Amino acid sequence: MRKALVMLLCLLLLDGIVVPAGVARAAERTLLFDGMGAYPRLIRIEHGGLLRDGRILASITSRDANGHFTPIFESLDEGRTFTKVGEVRDPAGALGMCCGTLYELPQRIGRLRAGTLLWAASYRQQAGPSRRIGIRIWASRDLGRSWTFLAEPVRSHNHDGVWEPEFTIDAGGNLWMHYADETEAPQHAQVLNRIASTDGITWGTKQRTMAIPPHRVRPGMPIVRTLPDGRYYFAYEICNYRDRFCDPYFKISPDGANFGDPKAPGTRVDTATGKHFQHAQTITLFPGGPTGTRILMVGQIYVDRNGKPLPGNGRTLLANDHLGAGDWYEVPAPVRITKPYDNWCPNYSSTLLPVDGGAGVLQIAADYTGGVCKAYFATGPAT
Repeated sequence: MRKALVMLLCLLLLDGIVVPAGVARAAERTLLFDGMGAYPRLIRIEHGGLLRDGRILASITSRDANGHFTPIFESLDEGRTFTKVGEVRDPAGALGMCCGTLYELPQRIGRLRAGTLLWAASYRQQAGPSRRIGIRIWASRDLGRSWTFLAEPVRSHNHDGVWEPEFTIDAGGNLWMHYADETEAPQHAQVLNRIASTDGITWGTKQRTMAIPPHRVRPGMPIVRTLPDGRYYFAYEICNYRDRFCDPYFKISPDGANFGDPKAPGTRVDTATGKHFQHAQTITLFPGGPTGTRILMVGQIYVDRNGKPLPGNGRTLLANDHLGAGDWYEVPAPVRITKPYDNWCPNYSSTLLPVDGGAGVLQIAADYTGGVCKAYFATGPAT
Protein backbone atom coordinates (compact mmCIF):
# COMPACT_ATOMS: atom_id res chain seq x y z
CA MET A 1 0.00 0.00 0.00
CA ARG A 2 2.79 2.46 0.91
CA LYS A 3 4.59 1.70 -2.35
CA ALA A 4 1.39 2.32 -4.31
CA LEU A 5 0.86 5.65 -2.57
CA VAL A 6 4.42 6.74 -3.38
CA MET A 7 3.96 5.76 -7.03
CA LEU A 8 0.66 7.66 -7.19
CA LEU A 9 2.28 10.77 -5.71
CA CYS A 10 5.09 10.58 -8.26
CA LEU A 11 2.59 10.31 -11.10
CA LEU A 12 0.68 13.30 -9.81
CA LEU A 13 3.86 15.33 -9.61
CA LEU A 14 4.87 14.34 -13.13
CA ASP A 15 1.42 15.18 -14.48
CA GLY A 16 1.59 18.66 -12.99
CA ILE A 17 -1.31 18.11 -10.61
CA VAL A 18 0.83 18.82 -7.57
CA VAL A 19 3.03 21.87 -7.99
CA PRO A 20 5.30 23.45 -5.36
CA ALA A 21 4.28 26.92 -4.18
CA GLY A 22 5.69 29.75 -6.29
CA VAL A 23 6.26 27.65 -9.42
CA ALA A 24 4.16 28.66 -12.41
CA ARG A 25 2.54 26.02 -14.57
CA ALA A 26 0.45 26.23 -17.71
CA ALA A 27 -3.31 26.44 -17.29
CA GLU A 28 -6.30 26.11 -19.56
CA ARG A 29 -7.17 29.38 -21.20
CA THR A 30 -9.94 31.44 -19.63
CA LEU A 31 -12.35 33.78 -21.38
CA LEU A 32 -11.63 37.40 -20.41
CA PHE A 33 -14.87 39.00 -21.64
CA ASP A 34 -18.17 37.68 -22.96
CA GLY A 35 -18.28 40.08 -25.90
CA MET A 36 -15.89 40.66 -28.77
CA GLY A 37 -12.28 41.03 -27.71
CA ALA A 38 -9.24 41.81 -29.87
CA TYR A 39 -5.86 43.55 -29.75
CA PRO A 40 -5.24 42.98 -25.99
CA ARG A 41 -2.80 44.89 -23.80
CA LEU A 42 -1.42 44.21 -20.29
CA ILE A 43 0.39 46.54 -17.87
CA ARG A 44 1.38 46.42 -14.21
CA ILE A 45 0.61 49.50 -12.11
CA GLU A 46 3.83 50.60 -10.41
CA HIS A 47 3.96 54.41 -10.22
CA GLY A 48 2.20 57.25 -8.49
CA GLY A 49 1.68 56.37 -4.82
CA LEU A 50 -1.63 55.22 -3.30
CA LEU A 51 -2.95 51.93 -4.74
CA ARG A 52 -0.04 51.69 -7.18
CA ASP A 53 0.65 48.31 -5.67
CA GLY A 54 1.54 46.09 -8.62
CA ARG A 55 -2.01 45.29 -9.64
CA ILE A 56 -2.45 44.28 -13.28
CA LEU A 57 -4.64 46.08 -15.81
CA ALA A 58 -5.75 44.76 -19.20
CA SER A 59 -7.53 46.31 -22.16
CA ILE A 60 -9.10 44.98 -25.35
CA THR A 61 -10.88 46.35 -28.40
CA SER A 62 -14.56 45.44 -28.24
CA ARG A 63 -17.87 46.33 -29.89
CA ASP A 64 -21.53 46.51 -28.95
CA ALA A 65 -24.70 48.13 -30.33
CA ASN A 66 -23.25 51.60 -29.69
CA GLY A 67 -20.00 50.99 -31.55
CA HIS A 68 -16.42 50.14 -30.63
CA PHE A 69 -15.17 50.69 -27.09
CA THR A 70 -12.44 49.55 -24.72
CA PRO A 71 -13.23 47.57 -21.56
CA ILE A 72 -10.62 47.90 -18.81
CA PHE A 73 -10.00 44.91 -16.52
CA GLU A 74 -8.11 44.57 -13.24
CA SER A 75 -6.40 41.62 -11.57
CA LEU A 76 -5.35 41.63 -7.91
CA ASP A 77 -4.06 38.04 -7.93
CA GLU A 78 -1.27 38.00 -10.53
CA GLY A 79 -3.55 37.37 -13.48
CA ARG A 80 -5.47 34.41 -12.11
CA THR A 81 -8.76 36.33 -12.32
CA PHE A 82 -9.89 39.62 -13.87
CA THR A 83 -12.73 42.03 -13.12
CA LYS A 84 -14.03 44.76 -15.43
CA VAL A 85 -13.49 48.12 -13.69
CA GLY A 86 -14.06 50.72 -16.41
CA GLU A 87 -14.18 51.48 -20.12
CA VAL A 88 -13.03 54.01 -22.69
CA ARG A 89 -15.96 54.95 -24.90
CA ASP A 90 -14.94 57.59 -27.41
CA PRO A 91 -17.87 58.94 -29.51
CA ALA A 92 -15.71 58.32 -32.60
CA GLY A 93 -15.93 54.60 -31.82
CA ALA A 94 -19.25 54.52 -33.62
CA LEU A 95 -17.21 54.85 -36.83
CA GLY A 96 -14.65 52.18 -35.96
CA MET A 97 -11.65 51.69 -33.69
CA CYS A 98 -8.46 49.70 -33.99
CA CYS A 99 -5.09 48.92 -32.51
CA GLY A 100 -5.24 50.43 -29.02
CA THR A 101 -2.47 50.77 -26.45
CA LEU A 102 -2.45 51.11 -22.65
CA TYR A 103 0.40 52.91 -20.84
CA GLU A 104 1.17 54.09 -17.31
CA LEU A 105 3.18 57.29 -17.00
CA PRO A 106 6.29 56.54 -14.92
CA GLN A 107 6.82 60.25 -14.19
CA ARG A 108 4.97 63.56 -14.37
CA ILE A 109 4.28 64.94 -17.84
CA GLY A 110 2.90 68.47 -17.65
CA ARG A 111 -0.11 68.27 -15.34
CA LEU A 112 -0.36 64.49 -15.72
CA ARG A 113 1.18 63.01 -12.59
CA ALA A 114 3.09 59.74 -12.42
CA GLY A 115 0.67 56.83 -12.44
CA THR A 116 -1.74 58.45 -14.90
CA LEU A 117 -2.95 55.94 -17.47
CA LEU A 118 -2.97 56.76 -21.16
CA TRP A 119 -5.11 55.00 -23.75
CA ALA A 120 -4.78 55.65 -27.48
CA ALA A 121 -6.26 54.03 -30.57
CA SER A 122 -7.05 54.66 -34.23
CA TYR A 123 -10.62 55.84 -34.84
CA ARG A 124 -13.02 56.36 -37.77
CA GLN A 125 -11.64 53.73 -40.16
CA GLN A 126 -15.25 52.78 -41.02
CA ALA A 127 -16.28 56.35 -41.88
CA GLY A 128 -16.59 55.70 -45.63
CA PRO A 129 -14.86 57.13 -48.70
CA SER A 130 -14.16 60.50 -47.06
CA ARG A 131 -12.74 59.03 -43.86
CA ARG A 132 -9.92 60.75 -41.97
CA ILE A 133 -8.49 58.32 -39.44
CA GLY A 134 -7.15 59.85 -36.24
CA ILE A 135 -5.25 58.57 -33.21
CA ARG A 136 -7.07 59.83 -30.11
CA ILE A 137 -5.69 59.85 -26.56
CA TRP A 138 -7.60 59.44 -23.28
CA ALA A 139 -6.32 59.64 -19.69
CA SER A 140 -7.35 58.08 -16.37
CA ARG A 141 -6.26 59.25 -12.93
CA ASP A 142 -8.16 56.57 -11.00
CA LEU A 143 -6.73 53.26 -12.21
CA GLY A 144 -8.96 53.00 -15.26
CA ARG A 145 -12.31 53.64 -13.59
CA SER A 146 -12.98 56.89 -15.46
CA TRP A 147 -11.43 58.51 -18.51
CA THR A 148 -11.11 62.00 -20.00
CA PHE A 149 -10.20 62.96 -23.55
CA LEU A 150 -6.76 64.54 -24.00
CA ALA A 151 -5.90 65.05 -27.65
CA GLU A 152 -5.93 63.86 -31.24
CA PRO A 153 -2.30 64.53 -32.20
CA VAL A 154 -2.40 62.60 -35.48
CA ARG A 155 -5.05 62.62 -38.22
CA SER A 156 -4.66 61.36 -41.79
CA HIS A 157 -4.87 63.98 -44.52
CA ASN A 158 -6.25 61.44 -46.98
CA HIS A 159 -8.17 58.15 -47.00
CA ASP A 160 -5.18 56.14 -45.74
CA GLY A 161 -4.62 55.16 -42.15
CA VAL A 162 -2.55 55.94 -39.08
CA TRP A 163 -2.29 52.92 -36.80
CA GLU A 164 -0.82 51.15 -33.79
CA PRO A 165 0.13 53.92 -31.31
CA GLU A 166 2.81 53.18 -28.71
CA PHE A 167 3.93 55.48 -25.87
CA THR A 168 7.34 55.91 -24.26
CA ILE A 169 9.25 58.60 -22.34
CA ASP A 170 12.77 59.33 -23.54
CA ALA A 171 15.86 60.03 -21.45
CA GLY A 172 15.11 63.76 -21.58
CA GLY A 173 11.61 63.36 -20.10
CA ASN A 174 9.65 63.88 -23.33
CA LEU A 175 6.56 61.80 -24.05
CA TRP A 176 6.64 60.14 -27.47
CA MET A 177 3.94 58.42 -29.46
CA HIS A 178 5.16 56.04 -32.16
CA TYR A 179 2.74 54.94 -34.88
CA ALA A 180 2.46 53.37 -38.33
CA ASP A 181 1.56 55.80 -41.14
CA GLU A 182 0.07 54.88 -44.54
CA THR A 183 -0.57 58.46 -45.65
CA GLU A 184 2.74 58.91 -47.52
CA ALA A 185 1.79 56.74 -50.49
CA PRO A 186 2.72 56.42 -53.29
CA GLN A 187 6.29 57.04 -52.13
CA HIS A 188 5.90 54.60 -49.23
CA ALA A 189 3.09 52.12 -48.59
CA GLN A 190 3.74 52.55 -44.86
CA VAL A 191 6.34 54.17 -42.61
CA LEU A 192 6.93 54.46 -38.89
CA ASN A 193 6.71 57.98 -37.51
CA ARG A 194 6.88 59.48 -34.02
CA ILE A 195 5.60 62.65 -32.40
CA ALA A 196 6.55 64.25 -29.07
CA SER A 197 4.81 66.17 -26.28
CA THR A 198 5.75 67.72 -22.95
CA ASP A 199 2.21 67.67 -21.52
CA GLY A 200 0.21 64.98 -23.40
CA ILE A 201 -2.10 67.63 -24.86
CA THR A 202 0.00 69.69 -27.27
CA TRP A 203 2.06 67.67 -29.73
CA GLY A 204 4.84 68.59 -32.15
CA THR A 205 5.31 67.69 -35.81
CA LYS A 206 5.91 64.12 -36.89
CA GLN A 207 9.42 62.77 -37.23
CA ARG A 208 10.54 59.86 -39.37
CA THR A 209 11.58 56.67 -37.57
CA MET A 210 11.59 54.09 -40.38
CA ALA A 211 10.97 54.26 -44.13
CA ILE A 212 12.46 51.53 -46.30
CA PRO A 213 12.37 51.51 -50.11
CA PRO A 214 10.88 50.27 -52.38
CA HIS A 215 7.25 51.41 -52.09
CA ARG A 216 5.75 48.05 -51.09
CA VAL A 217 7.90 47.61 -47.93
CA ARG A 218 5.86 48.25 -44.77
CA PRO A 219 7.50 48.68 -41.36
CA GLY A 220 4.81 48.68 -38.66
CA MET A 221 3.52 47.71 -35.23
CA PRO A 222 6.09 49.54 -33.04
CA ILE A 223 6.74 48.42 -29.45
CA VAL A 224 9.19 50.24 -27.14
CA ARG A 225 10.66 48.99 -23.85
CA THR A 226 13.22 50.69 -21.59
CA LEU A 227 16.19 48.44 -20.86
CA PRO A 228 17.78 48.32 -17.37
CA ASP A 229 20.87 50.13 -18.68
CA GLY A 230 18.77 53.11 -19.81
CA ARG A 231 18.72 52.29 -23.50
CA TYR A 232 15.51 51.62 -25.43
CA TYR A 233 14.55 48.42 -27.26
CA PHE A 234 12.50 49.33 -30.33
CA ALA A 235 10.63 46.35 -31.83
CA TYR A 236 8.60 46.31 -35.05
CA GLU A 237 7.68 44.18 -38.04
CA ILE A 238 8.73 44.73 -41.64
CA CYS A 239 6.33 43.38 -44.26
CA ASN A 240 7.08 42.68 -47.93
CA TYR A 241 10.83 42.95 -47.37
CA ARG A 242 13.25 40.81 -49.35
CA ASP A 243 12.32 37.12 -49.05
CA ARG A 244 10.06 37.40 -45.99
CA PHE A 245 6.41 38.24 -45.30
CA CYS A 246 6.13 40.23 -42.03
CA ASP A 247 9.17 39.47 -39.88
CA PRO A 248 10.03 40.87 -36.43
CA TYR A 249 13.02 43.23 -36.21
CA PHE A 250 14.51 45.51 -33.59
CA LYS A 251 16.85 48.45 -33.02
CA ILE A 252 18.29 49.78 -29.77
CA SER A 253 18.19 53.53 -29.18
CA PRO A 254 20.63 55.18 -26.76
CA ASP A 255 18.07 57.72 -25.51
CA GLY A 256 14.57 56.86 -26.76
CA ALA A 257 14.56 59.86 -29.07
CA ASN A 258 17.00 58.82 -31.81
CA PHE A 259 16.70 55.60 -33.78
CA GLY A 260 19.39 55.84 -36.44
CA ASP A 261 19.03 55.72 -40.22
CA PRO A 262 15.32 55.31 -41.11
CA LYS A 263 16.32 53.20 -44.14
CA ALA A 264 18.28 50.69 -42.03
CA PRO A 265 16.11 47.62 -41.30
CA GLY A 266 17.74 46.74 -37.97
CA THR A 267 18.23 43.20 -36.64
CA ARG A 268 15.92 40.36 -37.65
CA VAL A 269 14.65 37.99 -34.94
CA ASP A 270 14.82 34.22 -35.46
CA THR A 271 16.15 31.02 -33.92
CA ALA A 272 19.39 29.24 -34.85
CA THR A 273 17.48 27.21 -37.47
CA GLY A 274 15.59 30.15 -38.95
CA LYS A 275 12.27 29.67 -37.15
CA HIS A 276 10.49 32.97 -36.69
CA PHE A 277 7.17 34.74 -36.33
CA GLN A 278 5.14 36.20 -39.13
CA HIS A 279 3.17 39.31 -38.28
CA ALA A 280 1.94 41.19 -35.22
CA GLN A 281 4.89 40.72 -32.83
CA THR A 282 5.00 42.21 -29.34
CA ILE A 283 7.79 41.97 -26.75
CA THR A 284 8.00 42.24 -22.97
CA LEU A 285 10.95 42.33 -20.56
CA PHE A 286 11.29 39.61 -17.91
CA PRO A 287 13.91 38.98 -15.22
CA GLY A 288 16.44 36.28 -16.07
CA GLY A 289 19.54 35.39 -18.05
CA PRO A 290 23.15 36.51 -17.62
CA THR A 291 22.30 40.19 -18.13
CA GLY A 292 19.39 40.03 -15.67
CA THR A 293 16.91 40.72 -18.47
CA ARG A 294 15.09 38.16 -20.60
CA ILE A 295 13.07 39.36 -23.61
CA LEU A 296 9.97 37.35 -24.49
CA MET A 297 8.28 37.76 -27.85
CA VAL A 298 4.93 36.60 -29.15
CA GLY A 299 3.89 36.74 -32.79
CA GLN A 300 0.88 35.68 -34.78
CA ILE A 301 2.15 32.80 -36.98
CA TYR A 302 5.17 30.62 -36.11
CA VAL A 303 6.97 29.37 -39.23
CA ASP A 304 10.18 27.73 -40.42
CA ARG A 305 12.87 29.47 -42.44
CA ASN A 306 10.80 28.95 -45.60
CA GLY A 307 7.64 30.48 -44.16
CA LYS A 308 5.80 27.19 -43.57
CA PRO A 309 3.72 27.07 -40.36
CA LEU A 310 5.27 24.80 -37.73
CA PRO A 311 3.57 22.31 -35.38
CA GLY A 312 4.16 24.85 -32.61
CA ASN A 313 2.22 27.56 -34.45
CA GLY A 314 -0.07 29.26 -31.91
CA ARG A 315 1.66 27.54 -28.98
CA THR A 316 5.14 29.12 -28.94
CA LEU A 317 6.92 32.19 -27.62
CA LEU A 318 10.52 33.19 -28.42
CA ALA A 319 13.03 34.29 -25.78
CA ASN A 320 16.44 35.98 -25.73
CA ASP A 321 18.80 36.46 -22.77
CA HIS A 322 21.25 38.90 -24.43
CA LEU A 323 19.11 41.99 -25.09
CA GLY A 324 18.22 40.70 -28.54
CA ALA A 325 21.72 39.70 -29.68
CA GLY A 326 22.25 36.23 -31.12
CA ASP A 327 19.75 33.45 -31.59
CA TRP A 328 16.38 33.26 -29.88
CA TYR A 329 14.93 30.09 -28.32
CA GLU A 330 11.46 28.62 -27.81
CA VAL A 331 9.25 28.89 -24.71
CA PRO A 332 5.73 27.37 -24.50
CA ALA A 333 2.91 29.91 -24.87
CA PRO A 334 0.35 29.88 -22.03
CA VAL A 335 -2.61 30.59 -24.35
CA ARG A 336 -2.86 28.07 -27.16
CA ILE A 337 -4.42 29.22 -30.43
CA THR A 338 -5.30 26.60 -33.05
CA LYS A 339 -3.54 27.32 -36.33
CA PRO A 340 -3.47 31.13 -36.36
CA TYR A 341 -3.33 32.64 -39.84
CA ASP A 342 -3.06 36.07 -41.47
CA ASN A 343 -6.23 37.59 -40.03
CA TRP A 344 -7.04 40.43 -37.60
CA CYS A 345 -8.18 38.08 -34.82
CA PRO A 346 -6.40 34.78 -34.00
CA ASN A 347 -3.23 35.46 -31.97
CA TYR A 348 -3.03 38.94 -33.52
CA SER A 349 -0.88 41.32 -31.43
CA SER A 350 -1.11 39.20 -28.29
CA THR A 351 0.30 40.57 -25.04
CA LEU A 352 2.61 39.22 -22.30
CA LEU A 353 3.43 40.24 -18.72
CA PRO A 354 5.73 38.72 -16.04
CA VAL A 355 3.89 37.43 -12.97
CA ASP A 356 4.87 35.74 -9.70
CA GLY A 357 8.17 37.58 -9.56
CA GLY A 358 9.02 36.68 -13.15
CA ALA A 359 8.63 32.91 -12.74
CA GLY A 360 5.47 33.00 -14.81
CA VAL A 361 4.25 34.66 -17.98
CA LEU A 362 0.68 35.92 -18.27
CA GLN A 363 -0.68 36.05 -21.80
CA ILE A 364 -3.85 37.41 -23.37
CA ALA A 365 -4.58 36.35 -26.93
CA ALA A 366 -7.60 36.51 -29.22
CA ASP A 367 -9.26 33.62 -31.03
CA TYR A 368 -12.48 32.93 -32.88
CA THR A 369 -15.25 31.22 -30.90
CA GLY A 370 -18.50 30.60 -32.71
CA GLY A 371 -17.46 33.11 -35.36
CA VAL A 372 -16.80 35.88 -32.79
CA CYS A 373 -13.31 37.13 -31.95
CA LYS A 374 -12.81 36.79 -28.18
CA ALA A 375 -9.93 37.35 -25.74
CA TYR A 376 -8.52 34.56 -23.55
CA PHE A 377 -5.90 34.59 -20.79
CA ALA A 378 -3.67 32.01 -19.10
CA THR A 379 -0.38 31.77 -17.19
CA GLY A 380 2.58 29.47 -17.83
CA PRO A 381 6.31 29.17 -17.02
CA ALA A 382 8.55 31.97 -18.30
CA THR A 383 11.40 29.61 -19.25
